[in-house]
Amino acid sequence: MYRKGKLYFRYGTMGSAKTALLLTTAYNFEERGVSYVCMKPATDTREGDSVIRSRIGIERKCSWIFRDTDLYALARQLYRDHGAIIDWFLIDEAQFLTEPQVDQLSRIVDDFGSNVICYGLRTDFQSHLFEGSRRLFEIADTIDEIKSTCNCGHKTIINARIDANGDFVEEGAQVEIGGDDRYVAVCRKCWRNKRIEQAARGVLPLMFDDEDDEDTATKVLDDKNQNTIQ
Repeated sequence: MYRKGKLYFRYGTMGSAKTALLLTTAYNFEERGVSYVCMKPATDTREGDSVIRSRIGIERKCSWIFRDTDLYALARQLYRDHGAIIDWFLIDEAQFLTEPQVDQLSRIVDDFGSNVICYGLRTDFQSHLFEGSRRLFEIADTIDEIKSTCNCGHKTIINARIDANGDFVEEGAQVEIGGDDRYVAVCRKCWRNKRIEQAARGVLPLMFDDEDDEDTATKVLDDKNQNTIQ
Protein backbone atom coordinates (compact mmCIF):
# COMPACT_ATOMS: atom_id res chain seq x y z
CA MET A 1 0.00 0.00 0.00
CA TYR A 2 1.30 3.44 -0.94
CA ARG A 3 2.08 5.63 2.06
CA LYS A 4 2.06 9.39 1.78
CA GLY A 5 3.93 11.16 4.57
CA LYS A 6 4.58 14.80 5.34
CA LEU A 7 7.42 16.89 6.68
CA TYR A 8 6.13 19.30 9.33
CA PHE A 9 7.91 22.24 10.94
CA ARG A 10 6.36 23.60 14.12
CA TYR A 11 8.33 26.57 15.39
CA GLY A 12 8.04 29.00 18.26
CA THR A 13 10.11 31.12 20.60
CA MET A 14 11.63 29.79 23.79
CA GLY A 15 9.00 28.97 26.40
CA SER A 16 6.24 28.37 23.85
CA ALA A 17 5.74 24.73 24.96
CA LYS A 18 7.26 23.16 21.83
CA THR A 19 8.81 20.27 23.76
CA ALA A 20 5.64 19.74 25.80
CA LEU A 21 3.65 19.47 22.57
CA LEU A 22 6.13 16.94 21.17
CA LEU A 23 5.91 14.81 24.31
CA THR A 24 2.11 15.03 24.35
CA THR A 25 2.07 13.89 20.74
CA ALA A 26 4.33 10.95 21.63
CA TYR A 27 2.03 9.99 24.51
CA ASN A 28 -1.01 10.06 22.22
CA PHE A 29 0.75 7.90 19.64
CA GLU A 30 1.68 5.41 22.35
CA GLU A 31 -1.92 5.16 23.53
CA ARG A 32 -3.11 4.50 19.97
CA GLY A 33 -0.41 1.95 19.18
CA VAL A 34 1.19 4.17 16.52
CA SER A 35 4.92 3.58 15.99
CA TYR A 36 7.15 6.59 16.57
CA VAL A 37 10.71 7.58 17.40
CA CYS A 38 11.81 10.64 19.39
CA MET A 39 15.12 12.26 18.42
CA LYS A 40 17.06 15.44 19.06
CA PRO A 41 20.43 16.94 18.12
CA ALA A 42 23.18 16.30 20.65
CA THR A 43 23.88 20.05 20.78
CA ASP A 44 21.68 20.39 23.87
CA THR A 45 22.65 17.79 26.50
CA ARG A 46 21.36 19.60 29.60
CA GLU A 47 18.87 16.85 30.40
CA GLY A 48 21.47 14.08 30.42
CA ASP A 49 21.78 11.07 28.19
CA SER A 50 19.16 10.62 25.49
CA VAL A 51 16.27 12.40 27.19
CA ILE A 52 13.75 14.96 25.95
CA ARG A 53 12.33 16.75 28.96
CA SER A 54 9.78 19.55 29.15
CA ARG A 55 9.85 22.32 31.73
CA ILE A 56 6.54 20.96 33.06
CA GLY A 57 8.29 17.74 34.08
CA ILE A 58 7.30 15.16 31.45
CA GLU A 59 10.01 13.34 29.53
CA ARG A 60 10.75 10.63 26.98
CA LYS A 61 13.83 8.69 26.00
CA CYS A 62 15.22 9.73 22.65
CA SER A 63 18.01 9.03 20.19
CA TRP A 64 20.84 11.53 19.72
CA ILE A 65 21.43 13.18 16.36
CA PHE A 66 25.09 14.10 15.89
CA ARG A 67 26.46 16.47 13.26
CA ASP A 68 27.60 13.52 11.14
CA THR A 69 24.47 11.39 11.63
CA ASP A 70 22.92 10.24 8.37
CA LEU A 71 19.22 10.28 9.25
CA TYR A 72 18.19 8.48 6.08
CA ALA A 73 20.55 5.59 6.80
CA LEU A 74 19.40 5.59 10.43
CA ALA A 75 15.76 5.36 9.37
CA ARG A 76 16.48 2.41 7.09
CA GLN A 77 18.22 0.62 9.97
CA LEU A 78 15.26 1.30 12.27
CA TYR A 79 12.89 -0.13 9.68
CA ARG A 80 15.00 -3.29 9.49
CA ASP A 81 15.14 -3.59 13.29
CA HIS A 82 11.38 -3.12 13.69
CA GLY A 83 10.44 -5.13 10.64
CA ALA A 84 8.15 -2.33 9.53
CA ILE A 85 8.08 1.35 8.57
CA ILE A 86 8.10 3.78 11.51
CA ASP A 87 4.93 5.89 11.28
CA TRP A 88 6.25 9.09 12.88
CA PHE A 89 9.60 10.71 13.64
CA LEU A 90 9.42 13.44 16.32
CA ILE A 91 12.44 15.78 16.27
CA ASP A 92 13.10 18.24 19.10
CA GLU A 93 15.46 21.27 18.82
CA ALA A 94 15.30 20.98 15.02
CA GLN A 95 17.02 24.35 14.55
CA PHE A 96 20.31 22.56 15.32
CA LEU A 97 19.96 20.15 12.40
CA THR A 98 22.29 20.62 9.45
CA GLU A 99 20.89 21.40 6.01
CA PRO A 100 21.82 17.92 4.69
CA GLN A 101 20.02 16.32 7.66
CA VAL A 102 16.82 18.22 6.87
CA ASP A 103 17.13 17.00 3.29
CA GLN A 104 17.55 13.45 4.64
CA LEU A 105 14.32 13.83 6.60
CA SER A 106 12.54 14.89 3.42
CA ARG A 107 13.82 11.72 1.72
CA ILE A 108 12.47 9.63 4.61
CA VAL A 109 9.06 11.18 3.98
CA ASP A 110 9.18 10.83 0.20
CA ASP A 111 10.75 7.37 -0.08
CA PHE A 112 9.16 5.56 2.88
CA GLY A 113 5.96 7.50 3.55
CA SER A 114 6.82 8.18 7.19
CA ASN A 115 5.73 11.44 8.78
CA VAL A 116 8.30 13.75 10.36
CA ILE A 117 7.45 16.55 12.80
CA CYS A 118 10.27 18.97 13.61
CA TYR A 119 9.90 21.27 16.62
CA GLY A 120 12.31 24.14 17.05
CA LEU A 121 13.21 27.80 17.10
CA ARG A 122 13.00 29.99 14.04
CA THR A 123 15.75 32.50 14.82
CA ASP A 124 18.68 33.09 17.16
CA PHE A 125 19.29 35.94 19.64
CA GLN A 126 20.23 38.26 16.77
CA SER A 127 16.98 37.42 14.91
CA HIS A 128 18.85 35.39 12.25
CA LEU A 129 17.61 32.02 11.03
CA PHE A 130 19.31 28.85 12.21
CA GLU A 131 20.62 26.49 9.52
CA GLY A 132 18.08 23.77 10.23
CA SER A 133 15.17 26.21 10.50
CA ARG A 134 16.06 27.91 7.24
CA ARG A 135 16.04 24.63 5.35
CA LEU A 136 12.78 23.54 6.96
CA PHE A 137 11.13 26.80 5.87
CA GLU A 138 12.34 26.07 2.37
CA ILE A 139 11.13 22.48 1.96
CA ALA A 140 8.65 21.51 4.71
CA ASP A 141 5.18 20.47 3.56
CA THR A 142 3.42 22.11 6.50
CA ILE A 143 4.68 24.99 8.67
CA ASP A 144 2.90 25.94 11.89
CA GLU A 145 3.74 28.64 14.40
CA ILE A 146 3.40 27.83 18.09
CA LYS A 147 2.51 31.23 19.47
CA SER A 148 3.33 32.70 22.87
CA THR A 149 2.82 36.12 24.41
CA CYS A 150 5.30 38.82 25.39
CA ASN A 151 4.85 40.60 28.74
CA CYS A 152 3.36 43.54 26.83
CA GLY A 153 0.67 41.34 25.28
CA HIS A 154 2.08 41.09 21.75
CA LYS A 155 3.23 37.86 20.12
CA THR A 156 6.82 36.87 20.92
CA ILE A 157 9.22 36.77 17.96
CA ILE A 158 12.74 37.33 19.32
CA ASN A 159 14.72 34.96 21.56
CA ALA A 160 16.79 37.63 23.30
CA ARG A 161 19.99 36.53 25.05
CA ILE A 162 20.51 38.25 28.40
CA ASP A 163 23.42 38.72 30.78
CA ALA A 164 23.50 38.53 34.58
CA ASN A 165 21.98 42.02 34.79
CA GLY A 166 19.09 41.19 32.50
CA ASP A 167 20.49 43.30 29.64
CA PHE A 168 20.30 42.05 26.07
CA VAL A 169 23.48 40.59 24.62
CA GLU A 170 24.24 41.73 21.07
CA GLU A 171 27.28 39.66 20.14
CA GLY A 172 28.49 36.09 20.58
CA ALA A 173 28.27 32.62 19.12
CA GLN A 174 24.96 31.71 17.52
CA VAL A 175 24.60 28.62 19.72
CA GLU A 176 24.88 29.07 23.46
CA ILE A 177 22.79 26.59 25.42
CA GLY A 178 20.80 28.07 28.29
CA GLY A 179 17.39 28.44 29.87
CA ASP A 180 15.50 31.27 31.54
CA ASP A 181 18.77 32.55 33.01
CA ARG A 182 20.16 33.25 29.54
CA TYR A 183 17.17 33.90 27.28
CA VAL A 184 13.86 35.73 27.30
CA ALA A 185 11.27 35.65 24.53
CA VAL A 186 9.97 39.11 23.56
CA CYS A 187 8.07 40.80 20.77
CA ARG A 188 9.93 42.82 18.16
CA LYS A 189 8.83 46.15 19.63
CA CYS A 190 10.01 45.33 23.16
CA TRP A 191 13.29 44.02 21.72
CA ARG A 192 13.83 47.30 19.87
CA ASN A 193 12.83 49.51 22.81
CA LYS A 194 15.05 47.59 25.24
CA ARG A 195 18.04 48.00 22.91
CA ILE A 196 17.34 51.75 22.65
CA GLU A 197 17.15 52.01 26.44
CA GLN A 198 20.41 50.06 26.81
CA ALA A 199 22.12 52.35 24.31
CA ALA A 200 21.02 55.34 26.36
CA ARG A 201 22.61 53.77 29.44
CA GLY A 202 25.82 53.07 27.55
CA VAL A 203 25.37 49.29 27.60
CA LEU A 204 25.19 49.32 23.79
CA PRO A 205 26.81 51.78 21.37
CA LEU A 206 24.56 54.76 20.59
CA MET A 207 24.43 53.96 16.87
CA PHE A 208 21.16 53.72 14.95
CA ASP A 209 20.10 53.65 11.33
CA ASP A 210 16.84 55.36 12.24
CA GLU A 211 16.94 58.98 13.45
CA ASP A 212 13.80 58.36 15.51
CA ASP A 213 15.61 55.62 17.44
CA GLU A 214 18.52 57.93 18.15
CA ASP A 215 16.15 60.69 19.28
CA THR A 216 14.38 58.24 21.57
CA ALA A 217 17.66 57.04 23.06
CA THR A 218 18.77 60.63 23.62
CA LYS A 219 15.49 61.42 25.36
CA VAL A 220 15.87 58.38 27.65
CA LEU A 221 19.38 59.53 28.52
CA ASP A 222 18.21 63.10 29.17
CA ASP A 223 15.40 61.85 31.41
CA LYS A 224 17.86 59.71 33.34
CA ASN A 225 20.23 62.63 33.82
CA GLN A 226 17.35 64.87 34.91
CA ASN A 227 16.25 62.33 37.51
CA THR A 228 19.83 62.10 38.78
CA ILE A 229 20.03 65.87 39.22
CA GLN A 230 16.74 65.94 41.12
